[in-house]
Amino acid sequence: MEPNAIKKAVGDGLLSFPVTHFDSANQFDEAAYRTHVDWLASFQASALFAAGGTGEFFSLNPSEVPQVVRAAKAAAGKTPIISGTGYGTSLAIEIAQSAERAGADGLLLLPPYLMFSEQAGLIAHVKAVCKSVGIGVIVYNRDNAILSADSLARLCDECPNLIGFKDGVGDVDRVIEITTKIGDRLVYVGGMPTHEVYAQAYFAAGVTTYSSAVFNFVPALAQRFYQALRKGDQKTVDQILKDFFFPFVALRNRKKGYAVSIIKAGLKVIGRDPGSVRAPLTDLTSDELSALESILSANDYARLAAE
Repeated sequence: MEPNAIKKAVGDGLLSFPVTHFDSANQFDEAAYRTHVDWLASFQASALFAAGGTGEFFSLNPSEVPQVVRAAKAAAGKTPIISGTGYGTSLAIEIAQSAERAGADGLLLLPPYLMFSEQAGLIAHVKAVCKSVGIGVIVYNRDNAILSADSLARLCDECPNLIGFKDGVGDVDRVIEITTKIGDRLVYVGGMPTHEVYAQAYFAAGVTTYSSAVFNFVPALAQRFYQALRKGDQKTVDQILKDFFFPFVALRNRKKGYAVSIIKAGLKVIGRDPGSVRAPLTDLTSDELSALESILSANDYARLAAE
């Protein structure tokens, strides 16, 4: 997909990151993953991110990423597929190019491994990845890769296929500076864990789309919340936040790594078990799984997931 086309698609509506399915031997379960992506695509996501953060990019080896991308492309129909890439510059380029060959419509560039660096180093890293492919690239601001507005402006000048900025930091002042200075040169994506609880503040900052992890197991609810948010239906927004998202986040925050684990648990609760998370993440305990089931059943959200 041409970079400007994927840029438009990303900005048109709600996004999501399918979890990556693993079998009992902790290997990629392609058949189950295809079934899941096919199901998600029927709920009109504007784009799906294969092998992204919720898809456990960090636990996939480089050869698995194009396998996941090909499976997603085969199952998603017309829904664009954006692949994760990351780590050091050389490895990020290798993964990006293999994902492009596998049919990815765009890339999400996750932070480089471990090291903190200066803006000049981050610029060089992003530029090298952008120059290595012909598809559009979205840069993910979080952890040890936080680009300034000036750095992004320079990258926009030098990299025509840099099409998006995703924020996972939560510094709204910085986001406002970036959206104000960069304008429509980029598409802006909210990327906080369970971003729905941050979405109203980000909308005010000019970030009108986001990636929804819960879309994996309650896609109808995720779309209902997003549409209410865009229409200014505050009553519906508040109700869903109070009934679902706030108790969900409280459960998610019990342990580190649960931002991914709880999404796989949600699928297990609704009868679409994607397998366990890979180490070093851990699955929810049986008591926590029961607590999640209670959250879902309290307002008939299991039924919403199946609609």
